[in-house]
Amino acid sequence: MTTQIAHARKLCLSLLTITAACVSALPASAQQTSGKSFVDDFDKINRGFWYVSDGWNNGAHQNCTWSKNQVKVEDGALQLSFADGKSKDRNYLCGEIQTTKRYSYGTYEARIKAGTGSGLNSAFFTYIGPADKQKHDEIDFEVLGKNTGEVQVNQYVQAKGDNEKLVPVGSKADEGFNDYAFIWEKDRLRYYLNGKLVQDVTDPSKIPSNPQKIFFSLWGSDTLSNWMGRFDYTKPAVLSVDRVAFTALGDKCQFPESIACTLN
Repeated sequence: MTTQIAHARKLCLSLLTITAACVSALPASAQQTSGKSFVDDFDKINRGFWYVSDGWNNGAHQNCTWSKNQVKVEDGALQLSFADGKSKDRNYLCGEIQTTKRYSYGTYEARIKAGTGSGLNSAFFTYIGPADKQKHDEIDFEVLGKNTGEVQVNQYVQAKGDNEKLVPVGSKADEGFNDYAFIWEKDRLRYYLNGKLVQDVTDPSKIPSNPQKIFFSLWGSDTLSNWMGRFDYTKPAVLSVDRVAFTALGDKCQFPESIACTLN
């Protein structure tokens, strides 16, 4: 994926699509609070911990509007859905949540079942940018609807990307849950898939440094077909998140399967 496309696709926090709604979405005090280690099994959505995106889109490339109605907890998992539904100038609705706090070096983990459908993007990522008066830094896991047998890892440093790598999942990411994790340190960034190291970045110039918020999103595009596949909506899709965790460097691991346990 080109840097131009990557800049376009991110939530309205990106350089090209900042809106007043995004800038004012979170109180300044919440935006600047540093996050501590946590585990969320999504028995419910803690609205003080998570901000639910609602009422805007990321730009012309995104064919859906973020809607709070596409975000719920069901059967012990977070459910972000993509469905037909008119909102403003879009014919589809989609779901996204982001933490109210920022997080820095440590282990980030999520157990996810991706959404099904060509032209969709199921994403677990961290991000900070101009709406927070910071440079664009980002760390990504993205399952692209055209081939759910792979997941793309990538990172941005001060809005510079071009670090994409496609990693085989070993099955279909939309047919069952998989464990996605990355360990972010000052001089090293490691990506893991189902406990296996799949990407090891040691060039400091390619490692973000700014604390970031944690995001989950499911969205679609009519125009990014080369990257995400030709959009072909047939029925609603759902991205399910069974668990998410952050373990700060130096803290004890928080559940037995955690990658952070291997660091102790």
